[in-house]
Amino acid sequence: MLSIVAGLDWARVVERLLYLFPPVIGVGVVGVLQELEYPVPGLDFGLFLVGTFGYTVLTLALAVALVLDAKRVREQPKASGNWRPHPWLNGLFALVWAPVAGVVYLARRHRRFGTPAGWSGWWLVVAATLVTTIGGLVAAIVAFLLAIPGVVAAAIGLAGAIAVGAFPVAIHQDAAYVCTQSNSWRPNPGVYLGLAFLSLSIAPLQPLVAGYYLRKRRREIGLGDE
Repeated sequence: MLSIVAGLDWARVVERLLYLFPPVIGVGVVGVLQELEYPVPGLDFGLFLVGTFGYTVLTLALAVALVLDAKRVREQPKASGNWRPHPWLNGLFALVWAPVAGVVYLARRHRRFGTPAGWSGWWLVVAATLVTTIGGLVAAIVAFLLAIPGVVAAAIGLAGAIAVGAFPVAIHQDAAYVCTQSNSWRPNPGVYLGLAFLSLSIAPLQPLVAGYYLRKRRREIGLGDE
């Protein structure tokens, strides 16, 4: 058991746990479902359980992951330079405000160690969420003006919520890739993950962040085969 714990890349565990927060919190799905005209027995209670206990479990897991990764960083003083994160303070911060604690930690960690890059096509997902968000906003306006039935409007809203839920993962992963390809622009994946989280509660921010990011990426390294 100890060998498994020691062998885990806890920074990557922190990333994956953060990716799960938007779906658990709801990303607006709870609000959309509550607007349905046809009530589902036990739905409200089920959503309450998922939202409450799911968030609690993720918070505890994130706190543990931050403590273990911070301990590992402190054991590498030459690699971490002047940054020596305090394990228990990071863990306590996570218990108070988990998503923010995780984002801040990843942003600071990236400055010292970078973030492993993966698939080069994550920008496609960023673009898809941008198109879906704009389409959802337009559809919502049309639905309001034409008095489209509530179920159709709810379906449009749910599709938009799912698309926006993918945005944090996509922009974080793509920023990590861009950092390995560009010398003039090195977007901090942790910072963009934080902006993506913020955009989930401030709807107009998502297309602005996504649009700026894609424009900047196209200028620096291109999109796809450009």
